[in-house]
Amino acid sequence: MHDKLLLLPNKPGCYLMKNKDGVIIYVGKAKNLKNRVNSYFRGKHYGKTAKLVSEIEDFEYIVVESEVESLILEINLIKKYDPKYNILLRDDKSYPYIELTNEKVPTLKVVRSINRKKNQKNLYGPYPNVTAARGTVNLLNRIYPLKKCRTYPKKTCLYYHIGQCLGYCVYDIEKDKIESMKSEIIKFLNGDDSIVREKLEREMEEESNLMHYEKALEIKHLLDYIKVTLTHQKVELKDNVNRDIFGYYVDKGYISIQVFFIRNSKIIERHSKIFPLIENEDEELTRYIANFYNKDILKPKEILVPSMVNRELLEKYLDINVKVPMKGEKLRLVEMANDNAKIALNEKFELIKKDEKRTIEANEELRKILKLDMLDRIEIFDNAHLFGEYNVSGMVVFKEGVPSKNDYRKFKISIDKNDDYNTMREVIYRRYFRVLSDNLVRPNLIIVDGGVGQINVAREVIESLGLDIPVVGLKKDNHHATSKLLAFTPIEEIDIDKKSNLFYFLERMQDEVHNFTISYHRQIRSKGSLSSVLDNIEGIGEKRKNELLKKYHSINKMKQASIAELDKILPHNVSENLKSFLENYK
Repeated sequence: MHDKLLLLPNKPGCYLMKNKDGVIIYVGKAKNLKNRVNSYFRGKHYGKTAKLVSEIEDFEYIVVESEVESLILEINLIKKYDPKYNILLRDDKSYPYIELTNEKVPTLKVVRSINRKKNQKNLYGPYPNVTAARGTVNLLNRIYPLKKCRTYPKKTCLYYHIGQCLGYCVYDIEKDKIESMKSEIIKFLNGDDSIVREKLEREMEEESNLMHYEKALEIKHLLDYIKVTLTHQKVELKDNVNRDIFGYYVDKGYISIQVFFIRNSKIIERHSKIFPLIENEDEELTRYIANFYNKDILKPKEILVPSMVNRELLEKYLDINVKVPMKGEKLRLVEMANDNAKIALNEKFELIKKDEKRTIEANEELRKILKLDMLDRIEIFDNAHLFGEYNVSGMVVFKEGVPSKNDYRKFKISIDKNDDYNTMREVIYRRYFRVLSDNLVRPNLIIVDGGVGQINVAREVIESLGLDIPVVGLKKDNHHATSKLLAFTPIEEIDIDKKSNLFYFLERMQDEVHNFTISYHRQIRSKGSLSSVLDNIEGIGEKRKNELLKKYHSINKMKQASIAELDKILPHNVSENLKSFLENYK
């Protein structure tokens, strides 16, 4: 690698760091590739950077023409390879927006996938959470009788009869009336709530005069909602320009980033992110801001950033105004964002360290116990069925000790009977045949939620596919709690201290895969009818099934029936089987 370092050019580009298995573990960009890549192998490093450097065995690089091109390439390479040390694209929050649809008769709805929308001018937000967004939509639908149905039914619906729709499906409503409602809604969504307040106050007074006090109280609650939920902190800038303000703070090897969303001269929401530093803080913050708008977050007209950020690079990449304020109210807002970033880091640092101890350190302890060279990715499996019916499996993935929910997978099993071994054989084969055929990332460890039999079946399939991935199991005690780790060949039972971080880590993985699989199992079962449930019971033919359907109509009613009542239709042993089945059916 020393000779390769000497050949690096003094040009902009991207570099890809690899571990001993050739897996890309980090992607970075550089204005000068030679200087940047060599810096990893000079001097002393700390924290996450030191861990990264310890794993680098090789690298490759791509030369580009400009720093903007290197930033674009870096983001695309991170998306493609998902390197374990590039954490910025993972698990960041997306915010709900309200859409006023661009139709002849518009509707209001809450949306998240805003980048798919062709006309983003109809989107308003971001909102703090989906509850606030839905509350606002419900408020406006209560006041303005817009279309509520997705299609146009042949006759007026309930919304028309309660005064929340003008009956667009039946009546021809004047265009001016619709445009007037639309104009008032847009004003409200842009921060001017005066018209809506006046409407509600007038309506509250009318209802009160008519002594409809319950109705008047309901309207008062709506006014209180506007006051509490929709009134945000005002700022001194009066130009109504939509802005995002970025601030940061660095300490103890971590960077804390704070973003304020300013819409119509009000701070409507803020976003916070804390993660370990690998690059210099200016590189990390510049990359973070560049990547921030790749998610479902609308770009404002202007963003304000601290002075250490590469303003020109961001402006070219984002194609919006990027300013570094030096004085006045704009500088005060950036400093306020910096202060909030510092507070967030100080408040959460102990929690971060505690969480790392329970995840990353526990993951490392498991690696050492199993004598593995590496433990970056664990795939865990669980099966679920009900008397052999609705047979499903679930797989969850932990990366570096943390759940990677985008990698979770569900499997509907073709074997329609209570056969845990063949269920395990099918799901392991399907998963890892796909890994081979599609060249997917392979885990360092497979965990099956079962005993020796399931482990042996999984190992047999893995070996038949020509893979070399260790398979272990988790054994439960008489109280259905995780008690031992089953590993090695021949299989050994490894005791785990129930007060240790490793125990909590294994238990967390076991709970995660169990809950994920059971959730899928219930989803599948909910699609089955009462008729299909009865088909699962031996001794219930077409005639008996029809009698039961005629008498009980639903699963809940049948659950309430006693065995004695069921005996009037079924033989006693069949009644007992049916009752047992229904007691386990949720």
